[in-house]
Amino acid sequence: MRMTDIIRKKQYGDSLSREELSYALKGYVEDRIPDYQMSALVMAIWFMGMDMEETAELTSLMAASGDTVDLSSIHGIKVDKHSSGGVADTTTIAVGPLTAACGGRVAKMSGRGLSFSGGTLDKLESIPGFKVDQSMEDFTRIVNTCGVSIIGQTAKLVPADKKLYALRDVTSTVDSMSLIAASIMSKKLAGGGDKILLDVKWGSGAFMKTFNDALELAHIMVEIGRRTGIQTRALVTDMNQPLGNAVGNSLEVMEAIQILRGEAEGDLKELIVELTVHMLLLGEVSSSREDALKRITRALEDGSAVRKLQEMITLQGGDPRVCEDITLLPKASRVIEIPAPADGWITAIQTDEIGMAAVILGAGRMKKDDPIDPAVGLWMHKRLGDPVKKGELLAEFYVQNTDVLEEARNRFIKAIRIGRKPKSSHSLIADVVG
Repeated sequence: MRMTDIIRKKQYGDSLSREELSYALKGYVEDRIPDYQMSALVMAIWFMGMDMEETAELTSLMAASGDTVDLSSIHGIKVDKHSSGGVADTTTIAVGPLTAACGGRVAKMSGRGLSFSGGTLDKLESIPGFKVDQSMEDFTRIVNTCGVSIIGQTAKLVPADKKLYALRDVTSTVDSMSLIAASIMSKKLAGGGDKILLDVKWGSGAFMKTFNDALELAHIMVEIGRRTGIQTRALVTDMNQPLGNAVGNSLEVMEAIQILRGEAEGDLKELIVELTVHMLLLGEVSSSREDALKRITRALEDGSAVRKLQEMITLQGGDPRVCEDITLLPKASRVIEIPAPADGWITAIQTDEIGMAAVILGAGRMKKDDPIDPAVGLWMHKRLGDPVKKGELLAEFYVQNTDVLEEARNRFIKAIRIGRKPKSSHSLIADVVG
């Protein structure tokens, strides 16, 4: 078998066999196939696409390229949850404990933030003492003890994806639907969950800018799950504005705690509840939507949801008092009010630019080794469709370094479109697949 023949076959739009995909992928991971040949194959895939069988085969090969996680020692059905990323998406920090409080099991491996998309691990590490690096033995022990644990991915999990993504990033081939699906699902398959729940975002703050693209990606990933024997469900959700009000690490933890304490409403809570419903249904904790909603409502009202978060924080070395006193979380030295520049209605929000304003303040990173400040970020006080008056509070910036304030402020203001007539927003949950 020769790599040049595999490249040529895909250039002509033919389907690659499992053996051909294995030859190319294994050779690349083991450094027997050079970057320039794999780049040619990836570019051919970008132009010609992959059929469903190819995509599923590539995904399973990528999943098997490194370590796989064995969660069989954890009691019950483990449902893995994944979001395709966005701004102010704090769902995992609340959905995990809420699911566990209702009787489910959540053994979750998460990642760090890059660019405008915040990472769950960075948010959790803003809790004093919280350790995201846990041995597999401690990981399973924590889940068996309290029903939920969220840790960092092991370095040897799906090395093929790490190497392929770095190559795609520098060859402008990231936006291939099949390669995106294989990248996400290979990590989920290697993660050892019994079932998978996906939150596929679309809009100005998502990788998929249109609903149709997000829906297509959702269908591909659900089908990959079916072909690999893992029941998978996907919610297609709106990211045309920040999901929550808080954008920044400790601020987002604060908002998650407020929701688990039953003190906050809005889109973020709505999606947290909806995702938890599906977690309970997939985990066979509830047999109906009505039962799942009853369990969730009870957990939020009786305090068991926030107590479950406290328990997880304690078991992972953090300070559980933050759930009772959010002032124990990192605090910025200054809070700057951002007023509305005109009268009208919020008709559009360039959500990725809101995220970039938070990055400029120090809440995110543009390169993997960039430091972040857990205390900084911003808190939105107006949402899409809201009326505003000139001078009225749009947001508060939580700032440490005032040198970057003007740049962040300008970016934020340009991202908010104020019109003369109100405009209706999209449905938060646009579709459910699987």
